[in-house]
Amino acid sequence: MSAPTTSPVRTTRARRTARVVAVGAAVLAALAVWVIADPVLGADLTVIREGVVTEIGGITVLVMATAAALLGWAFLAVLERFTAKARRIWLVTALVVLVLSFVMPFNSGEIDASAQVALLAMHVALGAVLIPLLVRTSGD
Repeated sequence: MSAPTTSPVRTTRARRTARVVAVGAAVLAALAVWVIADPVLGADLTVIREGVVTEIGGITVLVMATAAALLGWAFLAVLERFTAKARRIWLVTALVVLVLSFVMPFNSGEIDASAQVALLAMHVALGAVLIPLLVRTSGD
């Protein structure tokens, strides 16, 4: 008996669906941290930089998390087109970017300690969901 074959179209659709789910789950994880930090615990997620006051609200978290997740997906897709080691390169790069992103809450201007913790937690939540899920979708 021969092994069943999977058509490239089905594989591509399954990969795309898995990546959409990964992006959605990662964004929801970041939003969940925001909900716990801001509306529930009352953390002051206000950043003051050079006199400009920025309130970090749910829409900001949604937009920034979605943009970061989609950029991660796009980078993985580009690597898959041009190298056989896309998964490994993407994983190392994603982990480095995640670690470097930890600097942002401390270099954002005047920001409350609770806001710094909340922002760090959002970065961790996004990375903790997105990185393993996108790695699982890579075929190399």
